[in-house]
Amino acid sequence: MAPVPPGIRFLTSFNRDQWYRAFTFGLTFLLYTSFHLSRKPISIVKSELHKNCSHVMEAPSESSSSQQPVLHPELDCSWKPFDRNNYKQLLGAMDYSFLCAYAIGMYLSGIIGERLPIRLYLTVGMLTSGLFTCLFGLGYVYDVHSLGFYIFVQVANGLVQTTGWPSVVTCIGNWFGKGRRGLIMGLWNSHTSVGNILGSLIAGYYVSSNWGLSFIVPGVIIAAMGVICFLFLIEHPNDLKIASAQSSASSNQKLHKNWNGVNGHKDLYLQYKPGAKAQSWDTELLLGQESIGVCVPVQQVVVVKSEAEPSAISFMGALRIPGVVEFSLCLLFAKLVSYTFLFWLPLYITKAAHLDAKKAGDLSTLFDVGGIVGGILAGVLSDKMGKRATTCAVMLLLAAPTLYGFSMMSQFGLGPTIGMLLVCGGLVNGPYALITTAVSADLGTHKSLKGNARALSTVTAIIDGTGSVGAAVGPLLAGLLSAQGWDQVFYMLMTADFLALLYLVSEDLQTSGSQPGIWDPLGGLNTL
Repeated sequence: MAPVPPGIRFLTSFNRDQWYRAFTFGLTFLLYTSFHLSRKPISIVKSELHKNCSHVMEAPSESSSSQQPVLHPELDCSWKPFDRNNYKQLLGAMDYSFLCAYAIGMYLSGIIGERLPIRLYLTVGMLTSGLFTCLFGLGYVYDVHSLGFYIFVQVANGLVQTTGWPSVVTCIGNWFGKGRRGLIMGLWNSHTSVGNILGSLIAGYYVSSNWGLSFIVPGVIIAAMGVICFLFLIEHPNDLKIASAQSSASSNQKLHKNWNGVNGHKDLYLQYKPGAKAQSWDTELLLGQESIGVCVPVQQVVVVKSEAEPSAISFMGALRIPGVVEFSLCLLFAKLVSYTFLFWLPLYITKAAHLDAKKAGDLSTLFDVGGIVGGILAGVLSDKMGKRATTCAVMLLLAAPTLYGFSMMSQFGLGPTIGMLLVCGGLVNGPYALITTAVSADLGTHKSLKGNARALSTVTAIIDGTGSVGAAVGPLLAGLLSAQGWDQVFYMLMTADFLALLYLVSEDLQTSGSQPGIWDPLGGLNTL
């Protein structure tokens, strides 16, 4: 007999639960990748909505060499209404409308998500998000120049996209315990950067020829992923066990065996055989010795637990969980920095390095590449030290001077710009990734909840919703401050970074004398 190939031996070394866990990890990764993929195009298309048209001239012909070259009017190459002098404020208003709607909707999304099936809730959100993303691109196809139209689409898309984060974090938290949660969540959270990279590449491919496709293609992708979510997402391991139990019970019933009971009812029966394996999944056959070999009714016994199913936690109840408010406010400043880069980095590179929209979009992906490494590194360090907030504080401390360095180095050529983009991406996105994933999952399953796992979606929504307030404010301030020079934008980013750091340090000083069992926001749960 031929030996089993090593690859097959490796595959069979994992049990069914491990395969389902890996499948859920990969599926939720792809689902949220599509969310960020659909958010990125707006930052790439900005430089196409408003072009610097002063260099676009008509080449004089030989017969008319005496004529002066004529400059094209600005409205010939810019997209109305973004052809005005206040185009930065208008572009900032579009960012603000999306992010403000996202922040407000996030608080409601977590509460709703706790009370609805996650699979259906997430599917509807992805389908409608695909619809509104495509609708923005159709503005190019149908030559729409109304600012109100684009603002409406951004607001609607911001609201429906709030279905994503609480749903996927709850699902991944249900499947993975606290062991090595920082590493697992760090790897999993790279979907944010992967989605940004893919969104930049897709949008950059179409931006110069047909920027409408920069939105339509990502919109189709997220809608298609919504269908996949409906078909394959398993919310909780217990759902799989219940399905297996029902399938096992159905296979044990023989449809061809009937027996008239004392009341004349015809039911399904099971042939009892000596030595047969005992029934599981709360089903028992209560037989006497004289009943061996006789067809008897199968009676399913429903076991009712003494305690009632835990109810979904309220908004105020989630706020009272130790550490939720502290990390929510810290994320506000961290996400302000991250989303300012997300929405304005390509335009900054276009202006500072004098590159076209496609090259600037491709170069901006390096920030997200650094973010992947930073998120994984933050997770590994927090697992080893057991202090997630300490990890965040160290990375925030290093990020502030790095931001200043990037604003200086970006003027010295392509090489220094690439290096600083990678470093800034790691240090900025590391704390952001850790707080929105591992910290949220830890707090959503905090021991003060006494085993009630239905708080995870609400806690995640509160933390990410508060962070989204910063995400809304950051790009808006960038749009206003960039009119006075890009240096003002970087000063704002460094200030936000220091505020996030100082908040964690001040909380550490206030809780340095905490009693055993009290949450220490910088070091975790003090159990000494």
